[in-house]
Amino acid sequence: MPGTGGTGAVTRSTLRQQIADALRDEVLAGRLQPGQEFTVKEIAEQYGVSATPVREALVDLSAQGLLDADQHRGFRVHEYSPADFRDMIGARSLVTDGMFHSLIEGDGMKLADDPRVLAALAGVRRRGEEAQRAAAAGDLNILIGYDLRFWRELSALFGNAYLADFLHRLRVQSWVCTVQHLRRVDDLRGYLWSGHTELVDALARRDPRAAHAIVTEYNAHSLALIERLAAE
Repeated sequence: MPGTGGTGAVTRSTLRQQIADALRDEVLAGRLQPGQEFTVKEIAEQYGVSATPVREALVDLSAQGLLDADQHRGFRVHEYSPADFRDMIGARSLVTDGMFHSLIEGDGMKLADDPRVLAALAGVRRRGEEAQRAAAAGDLNILIGYDLRFWRELSALFGNAYLADFLHRLRVQSWVCTVQHLRRVDDLRGYLWSGHTELVDALARRDPRAAHAIVTEYNAHSLALIERLAAE
């Protein structure tokens, strides 16, 4: 029956996404280390599920650049280098510069008096406030969650789902690249960028130069920090 088949497909797809999200969080939390290997069977036993959704989830994460597939040995967490991080920042800058220009010069921010736009901006700013508090406290786990939500919601204002997904993937990869170094620091207070609300305020003022300067400073700070930690 079509209804039965559809329900099964949705259930498996949901489980596949849940497993992918859980494994991504394990990588971001540092519980799965760069280069660490595992098999479909091991993950299926860990989560108490069948091999099929696990294999699909691992293939998805491989396509996102978070895992490497080895035909004979299973999967391993991808190892990013500081050079990879530099390239990620370059790609992010191209996306955000274009996005900010469109938001400010295009129709998006011209609707700033629209209650829906104001509500969306206020929501993004709240995410930024939470991210800043986490950064100030040196709480990396909380920061990553709010930072990803901040950029996801900010990019959604651009109105292009493909660009938003691309930027989100870049930001996840950037965090996967950086956490391996940041988690070696005992106290992260004072290390982490916390200019989220400043960026939102610059966009709300329709000030592309200020927005560009804030993100440029953020990128330079992040790259210098990771290159220094990687060299230690």
